[in-house]
This record gives sequence, structure tokens and C-alpha cells, in this order.
Amino acid sequence: MQKPVTFLMFDGNAEKALNFYLSIFPNSAILQIAHYGKNEGGAAGSIQLATVVLGGQLFMLIDSPVKHNFTFTPAISIYINCESEEELNMLFTNLSQGGAVFMAPGPYPFSKKFCWIADQYGVSWQLNLIAA
Repeated sequence: MQKPVTFLMFDGNAEKALNFYLSIFPNSAILQIAHYGKNEGGAAGSIQLATVVLGGQLFMLIDSPVKHNFTFTPAISIYINCESEEELNMLFTNLSQGGAVFMAPGPYPFSKKFCWIADQYGVSWQLNLIAA
């Protein structure tokens, strides 16, 4: 059985989001990317399908050619265990810029340091400092 893969559907800004994620996550690469051409169902130049590795984790991204009445929701988030406070702070600073902070970085009963944010594209992230 194949492992589940996180699939992110954007509304025209998948390329910007992808480049943003590639810039902040180490061990990241584009494995495959296809763009819509003229008259191919989606906006020419937008991402038809990208398969990428972000921080060692496999993701798929698209720009939906169909307009929907929904977008990302915090009900589903990407959870990252950070090995250092510096890593958590860097990710928080970058991912929260232009986004929203649901839980500010700090100690919580379940974590030495934790935060929950949405990035500028609406994708929700939970960042947790692994107790040393």
C-alpha cells in the first residue's frame, strides 16, 4: 500500500506558494511539475500538477481550474516537530508572515514550545518543539 500524500489545491497561486515553501524548508525539491498550456483547461502557466518534497515529506500541489466556494481550513494542518527553538522560530517567522496566528509561540501544558498558524496562502501549520 502506498503512503498517504498531502495534496494542496490552490486557486492560482500554487507556484508562488511552492517557491515560498522551497525557500524555507531544507531537504526540499521539485520532483515533477506540469503547467497548463494555452487552451488546456486551466489558466496558461498555472500548475496542473506538481509533486514535491518539502522537508523530506512528499506533497502534491495544483491550481484548480474550477472555482470552489471553499479553501484551506485550520481543521486540517501540517504538523512539524522541530528539533531546535531556532528552527521553530524561523518557521514561525516565515510561515506566519502575511498569515494568521491561532496560538502564539510559547509553553503549553502539552509542549515546551508550540504554535499554530496559517500562512499567507491559508495553509495551516502546527509547530512543536521536541523536548530535549
